[in-house]
Amino acid sequence: MPGADHAPVLLRGTDRAAFAVAFAARLRRAGLPAGITETGDLVSALEASPPTSRTTLYWTARVALVRRHADLAIFDRVFATVFDDTPPLPLSRSAVPPRPRDDSVHVTVPGTGDEATTSGQGLPWATLPAPVGADEDTDDTGLALPELRPSTIAVLADRPFEDLDGPQTEALGEALRQALTHWPRRRSRRHRPDPTGRRIAMRPTIARARRTGWEVITVVRERPVARPRRVVMLCDVSESMRAQAAAYLQLMRAFTTAADAEVFAFATRLTRLTVPLRHTSPREAIDQASAAVDDRFGGTRIAANIAALLDSHHGNTVRGGVVIIASDGWDSDPPEAMTAAMARLSRRAYRILWLNPRAGATGFAPKVGGMAAALPFCDHLLPAATFTDLTAAAHHLTEIR
Repeated sequence: MPGADHAPVLLRGTDRAAFAVAFAARLRRAGLPAGITETGDLVSALEASPPTSRTTLYWTARVALVRRHADLAIFDRVFATVFDDTPPLPLSRSAVPPRPRDDSVHVTVPGTGDEATTSGQGLPWATLPAPVGADEDTDDTGLALPELRPSTIAVLADRPFEDLDGPQTEALGEALRQALTHWPRRRSRRHRPDPTGRRIAMRPTIARARRTGWEVITVVRERPVARPRRVVMLCDVSESMRAQAAAYLQLMRAFTTAADAEVFAFATRLTRLTVPLRHTSPREAIDQASAAVDDRFGGTRIAANIAALLDSHHGNTVRGGVVIIASDGWDSDPPEAMTAAMARLSRRAYRILWLNPRAGATGFAPKVGGMAAALPFCDHLLPAATFTDLTAAAHHLTEIR
């Protein structure tokens, strides 16, 4: 429609929430029950479709705030009192003359053409502050919306790990831990009563039948109980992963504090970090975990460490669980050893996720010997170069069934 983008907006620069609250309060004083739900509906409606005229504003407010036909008279009277002394709008047949009001507490409602209002009419509302350096002549009303900027956490989350310092990494790690609200679940062998279950619970059903002469009147149904699925994470802390090591430790701590996860770090040998990373202090947990790994920033033996995990007494934690391997795929072991280790791991684990910090780069292809040998056994290969990627990988766990 030509010219639609330049249609005048009635409440340009107005805080819609303050406007809706003030108008709803005015209606409640007149006897119309406009509560929090109705006020929220009005705010959402004004945001979705900003009114271009007084008529549009009338119908938007009426649909959002009026729930009963008996309240139309009150709404029409208050709306006419607030916006105009003359009967202009296509109001309902029950419209009545407006009541007098105190003009000293109202401000003018900006309008256009014949719908322009007179001085002293309107509602008390707050206007949004103008952005710094805004041109006052760019808007006819003299009001301008402030420029919306992302939060500090959102800006830092898109930066590469090597550009972050210690406090910034800790802040992003805490945000990552708070964002990890869901966890993959599995069906256990235990059952609990549930009216929607498909299985009949025999014992409680027979127990109830004893009261009715062994005639089954009430059938008790049950369904399996969902348990959190075990997650095991192996993080590469070799020299090629120096820039990502601190950030991946934050991800491992988020897993250990949000759910019962087992986490390991490896370079030339495997180190369990589940206990130190469960410390209540984030800084103390990272310090203890860093001190426990004494082979950091050295060589890499991915295949040997996977085999060591499966051969240890922690190997049963992998059974039926989700295994997350965070590494760039550079391995000093031959590709045949990687193939054998990943084949054993895939037979024992439920799902295998590989986080590669270089997977999101343009033109990336898993052609490195270790990565190419492990890829056929991985269910997902995810990028992990920023905290945004780590958050997306954590949310990817909720899609595992």
